[in-house]
Amino acid sequence: KFGVHSLTATLLAEYQRQKNTGFWTLVKGFSNNDFGYDNLSAGSFHPYGGTGSDFEEPALASFMGSISYQLLDRYTLTLTTRADGSSMIAKNNRWGVFPSISADWDISKEPWFVNLPQSPLKPSTFKLRTGYGISGNLGGISPYNSLQRFLPLGVVSIDNTPVVTLSILRNQNKDLKWETRSSFNIGTDMGFLNNRIALTFDVYWRNNFDLIGQAFTQGAGGTISKYANVADMKSRGVDLGLSTVNIQNTRFRWTSDLIYSTAKNEITNLKTDGRAVDLVTGTGYGVEGYPVRALFSYEFAGLNNEGLPMVINEKGVKTVGDVNFQETENLDGFLVYEGPTDPTWYGSFNNSFQYTFPKAGKINLDVFITYSGGNVVRLDPVFSSAYSDLSALPREFKNRWMVPGDETVTDIPAIASVNQRDRIGSYTLSTAYNAYNYSTARIAKGNFIRLKEVALTYTLPQQLVAKTRFLSSASLKLAATNICLLYADDKLNGQDPEFINSGGVASPISKQLTATLRLGF
Repeated sequence: KFGVHSLTATLLAEYQRQKNTGFWTLVKGFSNNDFGYDNLSAGSFHPYGGTGSDFEEPALASFMGSISYQLLDRYTLTLTTRADGSSMIAKNNRWGVFPSISADWDISKEPWFVNLPQSPLKPSTFKLRTGYGISGNLGGISPYNSLQRFLPLGVVSIDNTPVVTLSILRNQNKDLKWETRSSFNIGTDMGFLNNRIALTFDVYWRNNFDLIGQAFTQGAGGTISKYANVADMKSRGVDLGLSTVNIQNTRFRWTSDLIYSTAKNEITNLKTDGRAVDLVTGTGYGVEGYPVRALFSYEFAGLNNEGLPMVINEKGVKTVGDVNFQETENLDGFLVYEGPTDPTWYGSFNNSFQYTFPKAGKINLDVFITYSGGNVVRLDPVFSSAYSDLSALPREFKNRWMVPGDETVTDIPAIASVNQRDRIGSYTLSTAYNAYNYSTARIAKGNFIRLKEVALTYTLPQQLVAKTRFLSSASLKLAATNICLLYADDKLNGQDPEFINSGGVASPISKQLTATLRLGF
């Protein structure tokens, strides 16, 4: 620190490498380090000659430098650059350099601000923040992505000449690059009434480039899919935090904490295609012009006079079972966009009450609520063309089609009869019920409010604890977790919107009751 100037510099380096020991079938002349096949000869090939060897997992090296300059204890500028290299990326793109810059201005320390007349609207603290940076990510690629891998299979004879046969396990992915993300944010920290009200607000814009995903190929090189930089995406969001001290005196204190976030994203470029079945399954799928995990549905067209479900197929025709789940053309033309499977807004609300008894310790009560919404949920695909005694049927079946005319009052299909399976065909009928499972009739909103936890803590008075001569503190906490959903879509019928499994939502999470005794020595 030099007078009104302050300078801080940081240098960091990190190196990671894991080593696993395994047993491999080795061949003389076969390079285990780079998976090459130089000098591989049939005469030296021993397909069952297993021998132990150490296999090195890929390494990751990172270097980071940061310099921060502060003037007059209220202006701060920080520059950061990091370089990351991973052997999971081929040599030509192995290293990525990711710089960032940020600035803070503590307005509450400005002389002109300090001299402003006091009023409830004048902040106790007031800071502005902004920053721009680029970061990188590996996108969950395979450890062996940058190397070509072969598996020796055996020896065959061609024109009386022994020839080694190899199987391609994975081709070298030499064109793959790091995922990159540029991010710009503006934020503020404010406090009022001597910081009894504290507010944090941030807004950000992000652009993601070269996102890594599976790309389907024509089979060149022996594989039908591989990792590739297939997409670009943009996103924006707002984060809000509010903390208040509502009541405070010598005996009682009540505080509240509210967190609210909203985020939206859109795929702006996509170089891979999906199938209709990918777009309608419960976890969502990437489609250009839509959110990252967009969920689509077949348009439900009602029940026919036999109680069988109908949808609009890829030809625009109302049908029972004439549906091609493998269709890849014009998907967003005949499928109905339902919304994202990820919440677009979420947060929590906590209230803490503390009461101090005269010479009798203190008691704390915490009530914690979580919430989210803006997304959709695919209901469990429980409908089928045939059931057995082992099938677990949800209560929607009570409202199913039973007699002609019910198709005007219910959208729950009939339990198909043997006669219908014989007339229509098992495959067609099975396809019809599957299409119904992934239709607009089987969608619910993901909005929910959950009473997450209620905790009661009693802390013994210090005077009583001191009499034990070996304890410094003692408290007892009783907590109930995952108590109930205060609000959720009625169409969920008790299913939990917060925990999504493949093809539907999971069973409600279990409630927990815990008792905790804390003793300090």
